Amino acid sequence: QVQLVESGGGLVQAGGSLRLSCAASGGTSSSIVMAWFRQAPGKERDFVAASWWSGSMTYYAESVKGRFTISRDNAKNTVYLQMSGLKPEDTAVYYCAARGGRNYYTTPSDYNYWGQGTQVTVSA
Repeated sequence: QVQLVESGGGLVQAGGSLRLSCAASGGTSSSIVMAWFRQAPGKERDFVAASWWSGSMTYYAESVKGRFTISRDNAKNTVYLQMSGLKPEDTAVYYCAARGGRNYYTTPSDYNYWGQGTQVTVSA
């Protein structure tokens, strides 16, 4: 059983930066994929980025490539999402997710474990 706790959301002006953190406990291993999703009001939950827990593979949604970076600190069991060049359309609740395996998982139904979410609001 994996527990995920996000932090780091907030209000930022367009063009600014934020770093989200996701602390994982209870079952991280080398065969886990960690991901970030986001959900704006009235919209579906969308894939943002993912990383294999142990390894070099990361992948991103086209809408955030070049602006967002997913990284991890294995010693702290924490995954980060560094967001820069933020736009008002990045406003959403951001969720951390996890599942076993090593593949390209980009839909919410692919993931077993979820955090509670953290709000990111980007003002124009």
